[in-house]
Amino acid sequence: MPKSKDYREYLIERLRDPKKALAYLNAALEDCKDGSQESQQVLLLAFKTVAQAQGGMTEIAKKASLSRESLYKTLSTRGNPKLTTLTSLASAMGFELRLSLPTKR
Repeated sequence: MPKSKDYREYLIERLRDPKKALAYLNAALEDCKDGSQESQQVLLLAFKTVAQAQGGMTEIAKKASLSRESLYKTLSTRGNPKLTTLTSLASAMGFELRLSLPTKR
């Protein structure tokens, strides 16, 4: 019987692909539309997971001009990042934040 992979390990591996990471972040952002504290925590966890997959917290913190400790604090469940921090973080991971009109359903 093949050894099963830890889900977190599997997720990190998948999120190394920038397209999959972008889809993951967009899904988390979509969930934030209700404005709840829980959905904000989900978004911060998604950013943290993608940061870990896209080079690790130390590397992403350097690219975002943040200390590693500050990045961990920002992306914790109690984090309340400024917009400039999120845009710097997104940029450090190779993404950009932007607004768009909703697609018609």
